[in-house]
Amino acid sequence: MNVYKAITTRRTIRRFKQQTIDSAILERIVNAGRLAPSGTNCQPVEFVLVTEPGLCKQVFDTTAWGGRVTPRRTPQPGQEPTAWVVVLLNSQRGPVTAQHDAAAAIENMILVAVEEGIGSCWIGSVKREELAKILSIPEHCKIDSVLALGYSDESPVVEETNEDIAYYLDDKDVLHVPKRKLKDVLHHQRYGP
Repeated sequence: MNVYKAITTRRTIRRFKQQTIDSAILERIVNAGRLAPSGTNCQPVEFVLVTEPGLCKQVFDTTAWGGRVTPRRTPQPGQEPTAWVVVLLNSQRGPVTAQHDAAAAIENMILVAVEEGIGSCWIGSVKREELAKILSIPEHCKIDSVLALGYSDESPVVEETNEDIAYYLDDKDVLHVPKRKLKDVLHHQRYGP
């Protein structure tokens, strides 16, 4: 799969098959995050990979899912992620562009996951203090967000819109994700038509 195809076919996944992801694939995903651009090359982003089922459940319990489609798209028992990447910002490494660095790392991981046939959900709604205790995260590292991973058990669809951008579930329980049209967001030479 080429990068453009990974980008255009990627959708956020909130229902996962309960199939274990090979550890080599997970390390490849995290390595893609490690190799993301970093402002002044400070590399403040670190990762905690969680795959142990009991610990995965504890991570899950600290997250909130898809505000516009809750509770129908909060993973039910048997649909939860089978792996998590907790993305940390190490303040001892220089906070110059830490959040930007984290975003670049997460996008890299998402794209490699797509290439590997793995679904993901980037979650910012996290009980950070509780999760930090669960995972023994030191004070100098702050949780930016978490990336839920697993083999997809749903097939969201994208559709172009120039109006309402709210994602929604249809009467067949398919998630629809409206995206603004390219002509509405791309400006040539100067802003405006």
